[in-house]
Amino acid sequence: MQPYPTLFSPLELGGLTLANRVTMAPLYLGYANMDGLVNKRLLEHYQEMGASGAAMVMVENASIDPRGQGSPFTMRIDEDRFTQGLAGLAAAIQAGGAKAGLQINHAGRFAHGTGHPLAPSAVPLGEMVPEALSAEQIAGITQAFARAARRVRQAGFDLVELHGGTGYLLAQFLSPRTNRRDDAYGGSLNNRLRFPLEVIAAVRREVGPDYPVGYRFLADEWLPDGLQLSEALLAAPRLAEAGLAYLSVMGGTYESFFLPERKAQEQEPGYMLSLAAAVKQAVQVPVIAAGRMQDPALAEAALTEGKADLIGLARVLLADPQWVRKAQEGRASEIVGCEPTCGLCFQRVAKGQPVFCSQWPKQKREHFATRD
Repeated sequence: MQPYPTLFSPLELGGLTLANRVTMAPLYLGYANMDGLVNKRLLEHYQEMGASGAAMVMVENASIDPRGQGSPFTMRIDEDRFTQGLAGLAAAIQAGGAKAGLQINHAGRFAHGTGHPLAPSAVPLGEMVPEALSAEQIAGITQAFARAARRVRQAGFDLVELHGGTGYLLAQFLSPRTNRRDDAYGGSLNNRLRFPLEVIAAVRREVGPDYPVGYRFLADEWLPDGLQLSEALLAAPRLAEAGLAYLSVMGGTYESFFLPERKAQEQEPGYMLSLAAAVKQAVQVPVIAAGRMQDPALAEAALTEGKADLIGLARVLLADPQWVRKAQEGRASEIVGCEPTCGLCFQRVAKGQPVFCSQWPKQKREHFATRD
């Protein structure tokens, strides 16, 4: 008898039939070339993820604008010349049996691209003060999201995800902490929602009504003056009703991840599950829960208790690409766990180094420790 029957039951998602409820949540790796092109390291990694047994693999964010790159080693999708390499990435995932998605993003005040970082408002980030976007620039970025989404579809991906998490640009507009504008894009929640809603509408027009569009949703910044869950629960249904296939729920930003209380919380199993459960009660679209959902029994309970519709595994699946197979075959005791106190992957990201997992065999660690 299948030990986790709900986890391994199918689900319809925006017209796609998912074989089970396990998705690979997007996880930045730093494998891309400095020119933003796909390379063999990315193809190797995502081919393995596509064959992992997860029903859907969401590729880490690709930048829609050179000024919105989160890192010099972020994939790009701001020009047609990037489509061919991304098509190979989609095909590599699909060859393993998974649906392939690509997350698209503008990092806003966290960008490391060319020029000064752009943001809703000139709110300092350390010693750096970003440039507040003009209305014309906002319109340009909206169209850049739409064109990028079109390229995602042209590349053969099954769906596209808008990155409204981690404190990036879409989340920056929604946050009262980083959006202090006094025009139509700032102030009230309705105004702060304007940019994300305009992006969703532009993307929907570009990709058509039959193409799934998901959204990585920041439900709580975990900062006293940031977006709180209470307000996020008012925003979530507005976003969902604009034409989303799902909301992938998360908490925290780069300004809260490393606070002592959050670092301790992050070590707990299912530490973001309560956010997903709250959002699920507020929306009519499927919700993805993530945040150290390492135990298949925890994942099964989250689904059966109505806290989520799908389970997102990022570092968990990185640590053990056979997690899905082992859970499905009743071998959960053999899963190689993501070590809660490790943090090696985050440390390497912070240093601008390609990610590998401390749980990997030495040969694999050495292979992915270098760039092409």
